[in-house]
Amino acid sequence: MRFLALLFVSLTALADDPADQMARELKKLVDVYSTLESENAEPVPPEIAFYQGAIPGMLRTLDPHSIFFDPGQYDQLKQMEKSEHKGFGTIVSVLPGRVIVLQAVQGSPSAKAGLAPGDEILAINGYVLARLEFEQLVQLLSEARQHEAQLDVRRPGNARLLRMMLTPEVMDSPSVDRAFMVAPGVGYLRVTSFDQGTGKLVKDTIEKLGGAKLKGLVMDLRDNPGGVAQAALETAALFLKPEQLIFSIRGRAQKTEEVRVPKEAEPYQFPVAILINGKTASASEIVTGALQDHDRASVFGQPSYGKGLVQNVYPLSSNTGVALTIAFYYTPSGRSIQHPLQGSTLEATAASMKGTYHTDSGREVHGGGGIEPDETVWPAQLDQLAMVLDASGSLTSFAGEYVRAHKIEENFDATPEVLDELKVFLSARQIQPGISDWLKDRQWIQSRVKQEIMTMGLGVAKGDEVEMQRDPIVRRAIEKITQH
Repeated sequence: MRFLALLFVSLTALADDPADQMARELKKLVDVYSTLESENAEPVPPEIAFYQGAIPGMLRTLDPHSIFFDPGQYDQLKQMEKSEHKGFGTIVSVLPGRVIVLQAVQGSPSAKAGLAPGDEILAINGYVLARLEFEQLVQLLSEARQHEAQLDVRRPGNARLLRMMLTPEVMDSPSVDRAFMVAPGVGYLRVTSFDQGTGKLVKDTIEKLGGAKLKGLVMDLRDNPGGVAQAALETAALFLKPEQLIFSIRGRAQKTEEVRVPKEAEPYQFPVAILINGKTASASEIVTGALQDHDRASVFGQPSYGKGLVQNVYPLSSNTGVALTIAFYYTPSGRSIQHPLQGSTLEATAASMKGTYHTDSGREVHGGGGIEPDETVWPAQLDQLAMVLDASGSLTSFAGEYVRAHKIEENFDATPEVLDELKVFLSARQIQPGISDWLKDRQWIQSRVKQEIMTMGLGVAKGDEVEMQRDPIVRRAIEKITQH
């Protein structure tokens, strides 16, 4: 009996051995493929069975960000890491079936070719834009930036169709693309991504706005998909005290790592407001979470995306590779940035972090994925007249004609005379709003017309300044800052 008991224990230990269990599971996979190869009605190449079937199927049990790269995809990944971003230097308004030029950046291929604000692009490489669905139009514009493109252009007041050839060039797109004073003493800056050097660019931009003399700063991280964690560290360190925790990294096979503000940091002291939405992700969530947890910034907008994964790409045999999640990012209070992913192995880990956490001052903040704003503020909802004016491109078209007939100065305003001209323009295009609708939307129309004319006459950045003045999220952030 003693011998049988020992034998049973030995067999149980063998059955529980992870290496032995893996060998049995791998044998099942080989047996399935062997049967498939010999018995299936049609032959199945190994690269299809494994590269498109077994391996992706296994990774689908993890999370959407764990990906297998076959040889072609792995080569493409390596090329993307070395690739340069090219373009024509054109900022356009994209409407269903219509593309109207808002700005041709000075010295860009567009400006050299003669494109000007108000021009309408009718065709690209022979593809007539009016025949394309909106998604097709966006895809065509993206693809056209990679190669030489032939544009057919209609210029207001010119009956002759213009044909231009544009060759893409490497374009410098700074990650801080907007900065101006949004209220007396209050600066505004928009960070579109976190790249190498973003931290320094944020600091340099703040200094141009007034530096330590500012009464407050609105930092817009809406639609910011994130980027380099080091850039997030450098940006957060501009506002936090030396040695304060910015974020931590925890993973099963990785020792917990805490990232803190450098000892030599000299942070700004003015009040800060951060704007976020559902497309705010990754490194931008790290910055937002750190400043919120340390009560250094008020956060406005909508809940962020919730992408707090640390990933590595591992090269495999036969020129293949795999991107795997190896750890999670956590805010200083211990909140997991990663949103729970239903049906994946990450779901239980992220879900376990749900609950209430506390900032340095004891304020309650919620965990469980993403960053919850301190105050939820939604973008303004347009009524029927405003939607018609926007969707038809009428305001953009009017601005194009207006700019060609008038010189636009920095102090331009949409006066009652300008609005009277707009009414005549709209009437000629069968848009005749009722008096009550016009009066109800008059303030919005006045702001939008000013924005479009400033954009056409002085550049998109100037138009954005007008837009931010009526943005309800920006306005609420300014109110909070000026209460200090």
